[in-house]
Amino acid sequence: MDWIQTVIIAIVEGLTEFLPVSSTGHMIITQNLLGVPQGDPFVHAFTFIIQFGAILSVVCLYWNRFFSYDHTPAPKGSSLFEKFKHHFKFYWLLIVGVVPAVVIGLLAKKSGLLDWLLDSVEVVAIMLVLGGVFMLFCDKLFDKGSEDNQMTERRAFMIGLYQCISVIPGVSRSMATIVGGMTQGLTRRRAAKFSFFLAVPTMAGATLLDLLDLMKEDTAWATGHNIAMLILGCVIAFVVALLAMKWFVNFLTRYGFKAFGIYRIVVGLIIIVLLLTGHSLSMVD
Repeated sequence: MDWIQTVIIAIVEGLTEFLPVSSTGHMIITQNLLGVPQGDPFVHAFTFIIQFGAILSVVCLYWNRFFSYDHTPAPKGSSLFEKFKHHFKFYWLLIVGVVPAVVIGLLAKKSGLLDWLLDSVEVVAIMLVLGGVFMLFCDKLFDKGSEDNQMTERRAFMIGLYQCISVIPGVSRSMATIVGGMTQGLTRRRAAKFSFFLAVPTMAGATLLDLLDLMKEDTAWATGHNIAMLILGCVIAFVVALLAMKWFVNFLTRYGFKAFGIYRIVVGLIIIVLLLTGHSLSMVD
């Protein structure tokens, strides 16, 4: 990877991380268009690590939620664990929500399924189309929810189960978790915000695992050039995601998923047609 490829991929990541269009899928497509070699351990790690850069924008934008503490006294007779849940309810709900992703993600990674999926632009194209078709109708499938419906342990866990579907590139973690929230009676705005919050521990764990895997393998990848590209990619993804996230919440609340569904279908079908007609996605000879 070179500097131009790094900048372009990081911008794509920042723009798409919180949109229901699949950031991983778009990065895979972008890498193919730019001629980035697939199957390389560093390229795989780069895909996840710069996602964490985008995720940090959530902490920045919603810092008051991530650094909150309930000062009200816990009920008398509460155990230490119950006191933790009372004072740090926000963190407890994130823990409950991330558990399914930890289990499914580790299984997918150890089986080699995750690496295979990350190399398959065909899977991305198919899932973009299927997800797009679903999004054309999902606003009608679920009611608008109620602001009175608060986040509970059960709702957090169910949203976490929906998040597991996004292990397939092209599905979109954002779409899966927002739809999961809507099935639990949450409004689109509340579901979107919890989707942002849940992304932090999920992507932090994925990034840590990839870094550990990189360190276990040949450390020849750890050149000054590669490390500089990782830092640059994270910074760019952070800034772009910060701007995109604020726009997305307002757009989704007002217009719903239909526009994103149409976009996914168009992009997915273009890729499928190119692949079926024997054309390479790469713009580089």
